[in-house]
Amino acid sequence: MVANFVSADYGWLRSRDGKESARVLFKAGRAQDGYFTNQEIVTQAMKVMDILQKDYPDGNHVLVFDNAMMHSKHTDDALTAQKMPKNPSQMFGPTASAKDANGKFVLSPDGKQVKEKICMADTKLLNGDLQPLYFADGHPKAGWFKGMAQILVECRYINAPHLRMECKDFKCPPDLMLTGRDLMESRLHGQSKNIEDIMCFLSPYCRS
Repeated sequence: MVANFVSADYGWLRSRDGKESARVLFKAGRAQDGYFTNQEIVTQAMKVMDILQKDYPDGNHVLVFDNAMMHSKHTDDALTAQKMPKNPSQMFGPTASAKDANGKFVLSPDGKQVKEKICMADTKLLNGDLQPLYFADGHPKAGWFKGMAQILVECRYINAPHLRMECKDFKCPPDLMLTGRDLMESRLHGQSKNIEDIMCFLSPYCRS
């Protein structure tokens, strides 16, 4: 496969001396170069920005990607309410593809990427302080995910442990329902909207 960047002004992107190019030639497959993942996209985007900053510094450049999932993917540890438990959990957490010492994905004998559990990134309280989502060292449940109820209690919503996660047929009085939406959008406790602040995997690299 070939991945490249083209501009109406410059054509196929390359350095002015022609020695550097944004083009990537990739032989996809288990026995070849592996698979073109988010990391390869980021590496190519950084190469593009190096060329633009070096040879085209006066322009206001906008890199346009389509909405393929690997372009819009969030970081592996991004905040998400999906399947988030109400109570502390030793098992809850996102997963990421394991990599070896060379940064290559680890594959199982059947060719699938090996997954490993990681911690979800910290969020922020209303005053700007970091709020870890896992109990700290020294706590009886050190390393466990705190659960939505405890996270909300730390945000001064002390009644959170008494709310329900789910009601029969999803019909629950509004004052008794605790949802991921309540936690992430902070409707209950006025916390800043952390979920809306999450950028896709590419965004931090593409901002000047």
